[in-house]
Amino acid sequence: MSHNHGHNHSQHHHHDMKDKNLLISILLNIVITVAQVIGGLISGSLSLLSDALHNFSDVISLVVSYVASKLSKRKASEHRTFGYKRAEILAAFINASTLVIVAFILIKEAVVRFQNPQVIESNLVIMLALLAITGNGFSVLLLKKDAGNNINIKSAYIHLLTDMLASVAVFIGGMLMKYYQLFWVDSLLTFLIALYLIWVGFDLLKTSTKMLMLFTPEHIDINSLVSDVNKFEKVKLLHHVHIWNLSDNELHLEAHLDLEENVLITEFDAILSNIETYLHENHDINHVTIQPEFDKNDSKDIIVQD
Repeated sequence: MSHNHGHNHSQHHHHDMKDKNLLISILLNIVITVAQVIGGLISGSLSLLSDALHNFSDVISLVVSYVASKLSKRKASEHRTFGYKRAEILAAFINASTLVIVAFILIKEAVVRFQNPQVIESNLVIMLALLAITGNGFSVLLLKKDAGNNINIKSAYIHLLTDMLASVAVFIGGMLMKYYQLFWVDSLLTFLIALYLIWVGFDLLKTSTKMLMLFTPEHIDINSLVSDVNKFEKVKLLHHVHIWNLSDNELHLEAHLDLEENVLITEFDAILSNIETYLHENHDINHVTIQPEFDKNDSKDIIVQD
């Protein structure tokens, strides 16, 4: 038992670190955003403003991620039997939506500006782009470890990484404006940053929507899973199957199980235990609800349309 406690403790510590890193990133991004907005207005650089807007959408997304991360650890209650575990998926969905909306606004602005380029104070652009590269680079390093195994942190991480790349582009643009007076580069960069935002945002939107709609996770083939379970001793047919992600790391299965004979409950428990082990080891399903049946007159389709 003590082993289990240790595991929980390390997980708890890991969660606190994750939240702390998010908080640091939020503060850094607020500083960068404010500096870039002021700088963009003074210098007349749209790409700096678009970078600031990108950064601001980051601040929002990081705050949402932070709140979601805090909420998802709240205990379940009678009114919220799942707790807030789906908050992180919702957060990823909101983040992605804002990214895409922001991007379309930027494209519109870039096209207008492209038709009549303006002189831009490039020194300010260069300085603020460097500030953003440093700040975002630091945040990216902080979140890198958790991004691999959490959709919420991943969405925040992708935001920051794209920010950093966008700031690198703005920096190069600033240099071109300073030494070659190529002021149209500013609009081009704005346009490219926006296209990238749409591309990244759309992918995240798709993933989070599938989870919110309780679609079967892509790595699971229900038919082969069912035919595997049907081979178990005393099992006649697994049907009426639902498999969905409750949160990024919790996969649920519920189904009806038609048995070959009228077994005792203790015997059923043994059968169920084997099935649970199989599902967990082969499909990462960690929450199984199975309704046993014998000679029951109901639909035996694997997927039942109510």
